[in-house]
Formats: sequence, structure tokens, C-alpha cells
Amino acid sequence: MTAPNLDDFLATMIDAAADAGAIVLAFFEGECAARAKRDGSPVTEADRAAETAIERALRERFPDMPVVAEEAIADGHVPPVLGERFFLVDPLDGTKEFVAGLYDFTVNIALVEDGVPVAGVVFAPAYRELFYGSPAGAFKLRTGDRGERGEAVPIAARAEPEAIIAVVSRSHYSTDTDDFLAGHTLESVVPVGSSLKFCRIAEGMADIYPKLGRTMEWDTAAGHAILAAAGGSVTRIDGSPLVYAKRGVEGEADFANPSFIARGRPDPTAAGEMRAGARSRA
Repeated sequence: MTAPNLDDFLATMIDAAADAGAIVLAFFEGECAARAKRDGSPVTEADRAAETAIERALRERFPDMPVVAEEAIADGHVPPVLGERFFLVDPLDGTKEFVAGLYDFTVNIALVEDGVPVAGVVFAPAYRELFYGSPAGAFKLRTGDRGERGEAVPIAARAEPEAIIAVVSRSHYSTDTDDFLAGHTLESVVPVGSSLKFCRIAEGMADIYPKLGRTMEWDTAAGHAILAAAGGSVTRIDGSPLVYAKRGVEGEADFANPSFIARGRPDPTAAGEMRAGARSRA
């Protein structure tokens, strides 16, 4: 039996995200009670049902691959060993938006290799938009009422313009974000929920997403992979890479992220001007 390649992983992740999205959407269009987890964040029946479906699909196809899933972690089920390659799963990112009846919620599945998210799927079932990315590129497709999928269209982050569009958290906004954005020329600031912020940058509809506060790896890995595949970047505040498989580092809990900046392509004109200026000073 041949070892699975990245296309095998991605195809299974897309199918699992689509199936989980249908489960989440059925709860969204019906009734779905929420309760608070130990950290105060909400969890619903939709989270649990979608996560169960995703884990089943991933383990059926890749039985030896560790799966780090948000609700399982919340219940104390942490894989003892991750190895070089594992899945990160958030079955319902943007639960606050989901509970409030807003459409900005997603299903996130990522494949991480050596600390880098190399493939990711983000499905926004209420918008019927599915994004995915890998070293082969970033793509978006639309789904129909019965789950049918349209043609996958390549997407790319745009070069950063002089006046940028910033996307910010709809439910977790902070004044630190205002302070950071004050140093930029802004066209607009758009509140967006869930991992859709990464996807809006990846498809060229926005330019920057500063997150100056705590997130978890399952919140970001899938969107990170898609944005990187579209030509953008996700880095820590100091410009170093945002890496994954963090196990209780820097005094944080397992799988916690530091603050980071997600953005589209750098402005090539500005880069050229910087290089010319450096040569003139040499």
C-alpha cells in the first residue's frame, strides 16, 4: 500500500469539511442550544456533531495520523505524541457568531508537517463558500443547496496598496488593534468572524488581519495554509514564523498562539524603492 500524498490528504479534508458543514448548517437553520466551556467560550451540539464526523472521516482514511480537535482537547483528550505530521480541527469556528445567528462561522481542517500548516480547508456553510490551499495553490468553490460543488477557481492575495483594508475580529476586538492600525493608511476596517478573515485576504478582498491576543492553533492553521498558498503570510509580531505543535511553551496552554499578523502580498513597488534606497546609501 502506497503512502498517502498531499492530494490524498486534501481530498479527504475537503470531503470531511463539506460533510461537517452540512451538519453545522442543519443546526444553524434549526435550534441549537449553547453552553459555556471551562474557559468561558460557548460550545453547541453542532460543534460536537461536526467534530465527531470529521474525526471519523480522517481516522477512517488515515488511521495512524494524530488528530488534534478543539472539543476533544477541551475534554482532556490530548494525543500523547504528535509526530511530524498531524491534523488540526476546529469543527465550528466562530461559535459566538453562530449562536447570534450571523453567517461568519466556518469548519476548519489543517494538515501540519514539521510545525508548518501545509494544507488547509475552510468551509463557510452559510455563505456556501469553500476555500482550500496547499503548495499547489489556493482555490475557492461554491456549494449548492444539496451539497453539490461548483468549479474550483484559483485565488491570490493582492499586492498591498497604499491604503489598505483591514479585517478584524467581530467578537474579540481589542483597543490594541486600534493602536496597531493607527500606524497604517486605511481604506476601511471590516469586522469579520472566524477564519474567514484569512480567506478574505487570500482572495484579495482585504490586506491585513492583526490579532493581538490569544488564539489557538485550530483557529488559525487552516486559514494560515490557505493564505500562504495564495501568496500571503502569517507571522508573529516580530516577523518570525508562526509555527504549530506548540506544547505548553512560553507559559501558555497546549496549542496556544502568540499575537500575529496575517497579510497579503507585499507591495513590489515599495520593495523596489527600498532596495534602490539601500543601494544609493551603500
